[in-house]
Amino acid sequence: MREQQLARAFVEFSDTLVGDYDVLDFLVRLCERSAEFLEVAAAGALLTDGGGRLGLVAASTEAVKVLETLQMQRREGPCVDAWRRGERVVVADLRRGPSRRWPVFTPQALAAGVVAVCAFPMRLRGDRIGALNMFQAAPGAFDEAALAAGQALADVATIAILQARAVEDAARLAGQLEHALESRVAIEQAKGVLAERLGIDPDAAFTRLRRHARVHGLRLTDLARRVVDGSLTLQE
Repeated sequence: MREQQLARAFVEFSDTLVGDYDVLDFLVRLCERSAEFLEVAAAGALLTDGGGRLGLVAASTEAVKVLETLQMQRREGPCVDAWRRGERVVVADLRRGPSRRWPVFTPQALAAGVVAVCAFPMRLRGDRIGALNMFQAAPGAFDEAALAAGQALADVATIAILQARAVEDAARLAGQLEHALESRVAIEQAKGVLAERLGIDPDAAFTRLRRHARVHGLRLTDLARRVVDGSLTLQE
């Protein structure tokens, strides 16, 4: 079953990458599919902006967004370690062991209900561009099939982004990644506007944004900016 799900995901990602694809939407899908296939609570992705600085680009839930931002700010945590080393980082139970290694991240993760983590490096040969992080609410080791699937998904994302570098030039790719990070700000603002206007939580607001963008053929970032500046009310 997992092999079939992965095959469908690769087909979906291939379709997404045709033409002028949206890096941000691609990575959001990556996080969602990764959480689904690995049967974890949530997933998130950190990317470098071209200048060696990590930034949050995608997260499947609000709680993950907070934890990923914490890793980025404090420069500690599984995702940061996976990016730095270019190696997979797996902790089956955060209550045992890594508190000295991640003195800030560990208690915050446990307080958020995260007990196990797994981070996959996004790297190809010498290029390390970020990491894909999995969060689990229950302790326990990740099976080998799940680990292989997670790394395969991270590799697909890495190849997709690095392929853009081969087609364009390094400066333009850096600008695209920087744009993805900046787009996150616009989307967070739009989520807040919708959440307050419609009386829903931020995750539900994000679902509304994505659905409207897909139905009407709009780029997610452009739609978010229209919601923020008031040119589109998005009441439905």
